[in-house]
Amino acid sequence: MAEEQMDEASTTAAAATPFQLQFDKPIPFQIKMAEWNPEKDLLAMVTDDSKVLLHRFNWQRLWTIFPGKHITSICWSPDGKIIALGTEDGLVLLRDVENGKMLRTIKSHDVAIVCLNWAEDDPLSRPDKDEFLSYEDRTTRFFPPAPVMPRIGGLSSGDTGLADENEEAIPEFSSASCQRFNILCSGGKDGCVCFSIFGIFPVGKININKIPISVESSGKRNYQLQDASISKVSLSRNLQKLVLLCYGKLVDTDSLSHNCETAALHCLYLDTSIFFNRKNELHQVSQQASSIQDLVEVVRASISLISKQWSNAMNLFREKFSALPNLIAAHGAESSSEDEFLSLLFGTRTSPALHQFLASSLGEAGLKRIAKAVDSAGREIRGVVSEHLQPAVEIISFRLAELRGLARWRSRFQIIGLDEKLIDGVTESIGMLVVQVERFSRVAATVLYLFQNFFTWVLKCVKILLNEPIDQVPAANSELVVIFLKFLLDKDPIKQLLEADERIDCDMDTARHVEQLVVFGGFTDTHFLERSLVKQFNELEDSLKEAFLMPFTTISSQIHCQGLLPLYPVTSADTLSSTCTLTSISFYKQDEDSQPEESSYNLTGYVCFKIPDGSLNKRNCIGVIKDSGNCYTTLSMASLSGFLLHIPDEYECVDLSLYKDKQIVLLLSERSPDSPGRSWMVMLQTQSFSFTPLSRTSPSNIYSLQKLVALDLQLDTDYGKVRSIPHTVSTPLAVSASRGVACVFSSRRHALVYILDEDEDEDEDEVSDM
Repeated sequence: MAEEQMDEASTTAAAATPFQLQFDKPIPFQIKMAEWNPEKDLLAMVTDDSKVLLHRFNWQRLWTIFPGKHITSICWSPDGKIIALGTEDGLVLLRDVENGKMLRTIKSHDVAIVCLNWAEDDPLSRPDKDEFLSYEDRTTRFFPPAPVMPRIGGLSSGDTGLADENEEAIPEFSSASCQRFNILCSGGKDGCVCFSIFGIFPVGKININKIPISVESSGKRNYQLQDASISKVSLSRNLQKLVLLCYGKLVDTDSLSHNCETAALHCLYLDTSIFFNRKNELHQVSQQASSIQDLVEVVRASISLISKQWSNAMNLFREKFSALPNLIAAHGAESSSEDEFLSLLFGTRTSPALHQFLASSLGEAGLKRIAKAVDSAGREIRGVVSEHLQPAVEIISFRLAELRGLARWRSRFQIIGLDEKLIDGVTESIGMLVVQVERFSRVAATVLYLFQNFFTWVLKCVKILLNEPIDQVPAANSELVVIFLKFLLDKDPIKQLLEADERIDCDMDTARHVEQLVVFGGFTDTHFLERSLVKQFNELEDSLKEAFLMPFTTISSQIHCQGLLPLYPVTSADTLSSTCTLTSISFYKQDEDSQPEESSYNLTGYVCFKIPDGSLNKRNCIGVIKDSGNCYTTLSMASLSGFLLHIPDEYECVDLSLYKDKQIVLLLSERSPDSPGRSWMVMLQTQSFSFTPLSRTSPSNIYSLQKLVALDLQLDTDYGKVRSIPHTVSTPLAVSASRGVACVFSSRRHALVYILDEDEDEDEDEVSDM
């Protein structure tokens, strides 16, 4: 009955206020994180026990997965097709929105990833569209679609359901040339921020504990953060600025006497204009490099599958044929297995030991079983080589040739670290791997042909030994049998090529001829035939890591701090937990009348945060900071302004979020000592408040927000929209700017979805029931 009254009150309130209630559903779990899809009516949620759930707008559940790891952060890709999950052990898990299956696992950090942000290049951010360097990925013109990961025949991945099978698919995230340039930012608990283009190609990493911070005061002083832990990161849509919130101590590196011993929440403004200025070059390089890395994984999986298949077949072969040496010893003979077969081949006689082995121990059934296993492994190996391994190395070779051409454009690509000499080395390494794959294919075909002939001859011998006189042992291609016995039983050529530390012997004539061809082609590696296939692949990986490390290092060195604003001191260790921090960061396009002449597209950064009670001598206050500085110039404190908002004492701010059109959504809960009270959702226009410029006069006046006078929030005025919620609410508040909705979770485990935007047909005279 009480529940019915609550639902009735909720429906009545929805009809009388600008916020329209879409539904009120009970949920059997506690939600700790929730994010709306930027393109679809989908809500992703993470429960307290790290289950990930995906629901539609009408609360229809699409899937539930349990990654088996503690999830600490979540975000969507800009196109809404991939969901990124940060884990406690520093992994980024990329999941498919369609079914929740794993797409990629990336090791970005060594500690917990506490925040994720995925930003996409906005076409409006290009000052001159004619200057945009269009790029065509020519690979599709010369090659069929890239091979996918090989799988063992007869096995399928199945459905994930509630459990994850840890099977990764490797789609080409960057295969489409028209895909917009995007960067995934991940912040670690240790103060490190990693940048990955398309979410998969690492392009930079910074540690805010090691970044010098120049503070303009009475004189320019150099500061540095200590013991910093990141709380939130947000990259602007024009990719030029990263706003970062972190806890830590600010240390004066010039004079230890000015050190700030108290930890604080700081707002850092980082210059990431290298992403904007070189996004065309980075797009091209990352598209080729990420596709190469996808194909490298295909090569790795192909080699692993080939090795497994051949090893299984050879284990069965050796298991069956290992009985012959024991029988020879039991009969008191001193010959070897090879001698016995050669005697049978040339002397048309068989010893008692070989007769017993062929007629009894091995038999016709055992021989057919071995032949079938080897034949099956041979077919699998040929299929993997022709459909996966060989196409992959050929496409890698072509893409590296493309990178080699880009590396020679020094004025554009050396600036981002693409080194021509290193790319030349990788190009040579992949060329040698192409030769190694061709050699492996030929060796495998020869060995399998020898096996087939040997088994055919032995099978005839077994049949004759069982049914016919001994003098009717069949003739055979003695040359093939001798080669088989000499090489295969003594040393397996296929296994040699699949061993990482194996050295392949080459005759002098072949080595001399290969050396002449290599030198003639302008290469330096004249001993590649002495390496196995696996060793050549390992060398390719090492050279790729070295070549791709150069752009990573170069980009990282060009990201620096423009400015720092301490927000409030932190005295409680509990407050240092990012889960207790109520913050929101967003970027809005500047008004046309405030656009600088040198920029046709500029963004204003807003930071909204709740100040803990007692900090800055404030209680129940919300702070809002605006950065109206030009993205093309160095940030100065004169470009920062803000205001403080005092929440009435009878209410507590549970969560907050910046919303479109420079609005703030506050989730307030009524303080009631006797019984749980009602809650309220308030949407405010920042233009309704007066922003006060921030200034800094000396290092001692580090917390300049103290100068701001808190404005009292009057909930019964007309400058904002107020919505009554008949539940006591809890975090998180999930707001979707693209869909205009907000999802609120109550302490009674109810999920309520509200339509935030005002209905056009709504009577303007209707007011809140508050």
